[in-house]
Amino acid sequence: MTPQNTARHWIGGEWVGSARTRDSINPATGEVIGTYADADAEVGQRAIDAADRAFKEGNWRLDPMVRATALSHLADAYAARMDEVIDTLCLENGKLRHEAGFESHFILRALRFAAGLAVQPHGRVTDTQPGRQAMSIRQPVGVAGIVVPWNSPAYLCIRALAPALAAGCTAVVKMPGQAARTAALMSEILDSVPELPKGVVNVVVESGSDVARLLVESPRVPAISFTGSTATGRLIAQGAAAHFKRVGLELGGKTPHLVFADADIEAALTTAVASCTVFAGQFCMTGSRVLVQREIADEFTAALAQRLESVRPGPAADSESQIGPLIDKASVARVDAAVEAAIAAGAKPIVRGGPSTRPELAGGAFYHPTLLAVTDSSLPIVQEETFGPVQTVQVFDTEEEAIALANDTEYGLSACVWSRDADRPVRVARQLDAGLISINSWANLTIEFEEGGFKSSGVGRLGGLASVEDFLEYKQITHDYLPQHHH
Repeated sequence: MTPQNTARHWIGGEWVGSARTRDSINPATGEVIGTYADADAEVGQRAIDAADRAFKEGNWRLDPMVRATALSHLADAYAARMDEVIDTLCLENGKLRHEAGFESHFILRALRFAAGLAVQPHGRVTDTQPGRQAMSIRQPVGVAGIVVPWNSPAYLCIRALAPALAAGCTAVVKMPGQAARTAALMSEILDSVPELPKGVVNVVVESGSDVARLLVESPRVPAISFTGSTATGRLIAQGAAAHFKRVGLELGGKTPHLVFADADIEAALTTAVASCTVFAGQFCMTGSRVLVQREIADEFTAALAQRLESVRPGPAADSESQIGPLIDKASVARVDAAVEAAIAAGAKPIVRGGPSTRPELAGGAFYHPTLLAVTDSSLPIVQEETFGPVQTVQVFDTEEEAIALANDTEYGLSACVWSRDADRPVRVARQLDAGLISINSWANLTIEFEEGGFKSSGVGRLGGLASVEDFLEYKQITHDYLPQHHH
């Protein structure tokens, strides 16, 4: 079920159309599944005006219990429509059903955690000298601009929106055209929560970047939260610098698996395959680099190749499918070009994979998993985010070499350490330049703890107590409270 045949924007508590509409496409079949209103800067400005008005005129920023109640009830509203959220992700986003369920289950937890954050006392007070108290209070910065990617749109929107609302901000959410139906369903759910005042959240869908650029440039949007590519993140940081905005950026990644000889081989293999194929490799934490110790390298690589080769692409509608489509056929061409360039530069294809040639999948954007052996870490296939089901495998001898190889990239979002040694995983984890280290597992995201990247993987953190930081400003107030006798 799709929420509306023509998905529209939701601004100031009203449904808003656009002069321009575009088609929503099912990436598994190439079929048109509806249309959506495609925003321009004028629509974006209307959303900023509504959010600014809601921030200044209502009591949203002043009443933490109102915010906690709204977030809690929003979680309940999502729970009641979770099947629709999952169905929409399968249809529009190409995710297999269990993948859509995995993405969606984080939504409820993020909202309920944020409801608790909303009522936590954020300030402190002390007497700095007799008769004088100083207090530090924290206040919401204003309108938050939230720019959402297409790869996990249902959750990645809420991951930033929930702490922004908990802090007392209002928001303009810019959703991508590929997630228009997810955006419309989200807007319906938001609209169903009476404790959420009109204009506190405004949802705009666009295929281009006019609204995103407006959010970055507008002096009335003091905070920006962006999840997406490192290249776009750099542009946003540069644009936001003109107004010294608070900017939270979760950007690209090249997650390595460090597989030591004493690892649980079966567990590492199963997880390495999943880390390449979940969301068809369109995930900032895709396990795209396999670093394996020499003693087990041949055995592990052969087993990994066999498993990747047998992965079955298909649509969510087919329960036998093991990997869904890429978001569109342009992505198929882009990923395949990166693989071809890597092979030409010396990477050895162990499993060539590539665009699916199965007749029944011809309409969709399917790509079979690919495994490349590499010895040169400087190759673009090792250094750059591929955003598809492609893994490279490299061999190391020592722990120090494994750490050096893992850190030899501009990215630092996540990493995985595989070893049954009692001490090595923690010893290695502390030396890896990455924001999330999973030991004997992969992408172990926890809403209650901070998530984000080192180096070119971004700045700021979402999740955990720090998730509200980008949306709050500190204010110091001093107060002389003893009577002053003036002579």
